[in-house]
Amino acid sequence: MIIRKLMNPFVQSDPRPIQNLLQNEFYYLTNVMVIVLCLLSYGACLETDILTPSIVLKDSDTVVSQGKVFTLGFFSPNGTTRRYIGIWYYVSNVSVMWVANRDRPINDTSGTVTISSDGNIVLMNGNNETVWSTNATTSTRNTSAHLTDNGNLILLDKSNNVSLWESHKHPTNSFLPTTRLSHNTNTGEKVRLNSWRTSQDPSYGNYFVGLHVSIGIPQLFTWNQDRPFWRSGPWNGRVFTGVTSMYSVYVDGFNVVNEGGTYYFTRNFRQNLIVKDFLNPEGILIEEVWNNQMGSWDRVFKGPDVPCDIYNYCGSFGFCNQDNSPICQCLRGYEPKNKQEWDERNWSGGCKRKTPLRCERSNNATDKSKEDVFSKLTMVKVPDFIQWSPGLDNECKNLCLRNCSCLAYSYDTDIGCMYWSESLIDIQQYQADAGLDLYIRVPYSERDKKKDKKVIIIVPMIISLVVVSFCLALSWRWMSKRKVKNVIVQQETGESNLSDSTPIVLRNPEDRVNIEELPLYSIEMLVNATNNFHMTNKLGEGGFGPVYKGTLVNRKEIAVKRLSTASGQGIEEFRNEVAVISKLQHRNLVRLLGCCVERYEKMLIYEYLQNRSLDVFLFDQSQMVLDWRKRFNIIEGIGRGLLYLHRDSRLRIIHRDLKPSNILLDEEWNPKISDFGMARIFGGNQDQGRTKRVVGTFGYMSPEYALSGRFSEKSDVFSFGVLVLEIITGRRNTRFYNEELSLTLSGYAWKLWNEDNAVELIDKRISNPSFDAEITRCIHIGLLCVQESPVNRPTISTVLSMLSTEIVDLPLPKEPIFTDRWNHAHLGSSSSQTGSAYNISITVLDGR
Repeated sequence: MIIRKLMNPFVQSDPRPIQNLLQNEFYYLTNVMVIVLCLLSYGACLETDILTPSIVLKDSDTVVSQGKVFTLGFFSPNGTTRRYIGIWYYVSNVSVMWVANRDRPINDTSGTVTISSDGNIVLMNGNNETVWSTNATTSTRNTSAHLTDNGNLILLDKSNNVSLWESHKHPTNSFLPTTRLSHNTNTGEKVRLNSWRTSQDPSYGNYFVGLHVSIGIPQLFTWNQDRPFWRSGPWNGRVFTGVTSMYSVYVDGFNVVNEGGTYYFTRNFRQNLIVKDFLNPEGILIEEVWNNQMGSWDRVFKGPDVPCDIYNYCGSFGFCNQDNSPICQCLRGYEPKNKQEWDERNWSGGCKRKTPLRCERSNNATDKSKEDVFSKLTMVKVPDFIQWSPGLDNECKNLCLRNCSCLAYSYDTDIGCMYWSESLIDIQQYQADAGLDLYIRVPYSERDKKKDKKVIIIVPMIISLVVVSFCLALSWRWMSKRKVKNVIVQQETGESNLSDSTPIVLRNPEDRVNIEELPLYSIEMLVNATNNFHMTNKLGEGGFGPVYKGTLVNRKEIAVKRLSTASGQGIEEFRNEVAVISKLQHRNLVRLLGCCVERYEKMLIYEYLQNRSLDVFLFDQSQMVLDWRKRFNIIEGIGRGLLYLHRDSRLRIIHRDLKPSNILLDEEWNPKISDFGMARIFGGNQDQGRTKRVVGTFGYMSPEYALSGRFSEKSDVFSFGVLVLEIITGRRNTRFYNEELSLTLSGYAWKLWNEDNAVELIDKRISNPSFDAEITRCIHIGLLCVQESPVNRPTISTVLSMLSTEIVDLPLPKEPIFTDRWNHAHLGSSSSQTGSAYNISITVLDGR
């Protein structure tokens, strides 16, 4: 009717005005319909990250942060109809990280959120009753609520842009970016996380997690109401020393800061990761990372995870080791309080001292031989109730001895001397990669008893040997000559018959290796474990010799590295590897279990890693493809291992042979650096070394090392940079060849980088536009590592900060040395390589 009436005045005239009018009328009607539809379904049309007094957030509405990281809205826990207002990750609506009305749900969909007349954020039910409010003290009505990309809901005074209230200052069960758990040591006030009651009930649960600071030493605790449930061990400025999966502030981003007596536990979350840290209803602290490819959460941390993690699981003066059987043991000098309960594996009663201490003896007494002594327990989460005193490592022992109430001490370079004087509780021992050394005070008589036991065993053995040796001298000499002859014949013919087990007899005195603290395996044991070194158990072969998989009697799988008589390496590399790696313990270093040195055999026994070496999955097209997330974690893991070698281990180690075949992968694809035959130990103030015997693998050696034999931490950084480029491209640096430009992989990467075409380097098997920015950044870091001058290369700690985006702005890289012309001109024919199934090789050069 409207259109017909509008058309009548123009029936007898030019039709064009009528056509224009129809178009305008249609446009008008379309807009009216859109407005009506929006009014009818207002919730579906709300797209903002800000709430103002004029906006009402209904049950069907959501507020999304500007970068689409977090969402604010109504939700119901699985299996319930109760409605709560909460914040969750935009990519996963089941990942609720904050709840407003956790103890007052709404039982229908009538709830609304808005800014009230007094300027507060309020949640109202269908009866216009206030269910929840921010209750901020404010005299202004000019406020708005803003949801940030950090998941923080902020109530702002718009007149001066001042924050009046923040959700991160009132956390629920989750730790988000900018969340700060705190302990005010002046007032005792704490900000903690509180678990949900159940997985379907977000009301206040029984468990809390937060910071507790005593005498200036922060620790992270989980409490079951008021009782400790889990403890992190003391913070030393970089890590909580009792958390095995924690590495450093540069990698993990965790930090503890002190601001005027209030200690804050914070985390610098990586921008490229979506991380969820929360306390579940059972009191378990969990960290999960969003897997964008799978559309699911990957769990990376869980604590407590094993019984030993539970607070004081073994009682006072007991310690827990998950790899022991039983897992609870009394400290040296102590025995179970209740033997029957202990035998029934009820360890909560703890232990008591067997013999009183003699510390009451006068310090001026002339007889000092009966003073108390200390028993060392390595790699432990030190006990709770720490006392502290400044002092150096060599001063702690004397300070403790002078105090009769001192039961134990420990030392950390960043903390100082720690003491315990009442009870030793919540001690956990680890196999590697965490903890400190704990020295327990025991009476001198304990040491005497140990020695007496040794004498009781040793004296009869000596007497027996003296008696028997006379009778066997001639026959032993004859048998030894015959066995040596047989071994030589077997080695020359390639045959092996090593089923017998004999004492360790090295052919040359200079071949002796310090193996006092390293477990020894007999040849008989290794022959049985590897089925007489059968070819079906062979994992690969390198410059050292073949590597075999073995299974011990207790079904533990091992890797046996057997020195080949034809090897380019020898006793020097064998001795070096034993000396270096036996003293190193880190989750990203392969673990040396022991060695075998019998007759002409020299073997190293390592933990067996199911996924073999990195080069298999990078360069073998028939193997499973490693996605980018796995590759990035491998890059980070290698960096952590190098940082430990360069800075954090007791020894300062330069690896000198870092390459994909020397990176082994466990069942969870965690990288472990292996093969320390070429490694060198630096002194405390030494920055670089020089050698006339240049060893390593061509393509991974830095220019200064290949040409002049100079090596330093930056030599390993160069190798790491090559590794990064290989991991990204899936191509070998040593086999890369470009006919047109004759470049190595690093040179090709430099060429594409300058052409602003770095994405062309990315392995097509992992190509994904959503990861291009992160991968390109890693290429940039790799190029910084392979720069010609060591001065220009970053340290490995700086590299890790770059990878974690703690350092956002990266310097421009300089051109690396990469042409084949350089390779041939400088190396000529003096280099030699020994290929292998694992591409493990040695390059020997004469340094100038």
